Amino acid sequence: METPAFPVEKERAKQMNPVVLAFVGDAVYTLLVRRRLALSSACKTGELNRRASERVSAHGQSERLEKILPLLDEEEAQIYHRGRNAKKPTKSKNASSAEYTRSTGFEAVVGYLYLIGEEARIEELFFREDL
Repeated sequence: METPAFPVEKERAKQMNPVVLAFVGDAVYTLLVRRRLALSSACKTGELNRRASERVSAHGQSERLEKILPLLDEEEAQIYHRGRNAKKPTKSKNASSAEYTRSTGFEAVVGYLYLIGEEARIEELFFREDL
């Protein structure tokens, strides 16, 4: 199987299923959170895992989204809304349905930005210290 070019063209990424974008975004966001925690803390792995779980949970993502939603540009906002409104194959066990749908939109934006090669924008939006 041939590996597609990376980063992908914006138009191709926009046409992707928003749940697929969220699938990618979940992994990317989790890795970035874990990297930041590992490099900025001398905590043991149990504590690192607890802190990471708080941030990458649907509840944690929904809270973060409240702070960054006004900062999304038009394109990012469209991706967020598509992700939020998409039919999901599963239900959350530990979050409200509102938090879960919002977190899917959050993850879709992360996945979209990652796939188009905008990692600096991910850092700018999702890891701002002033928010």
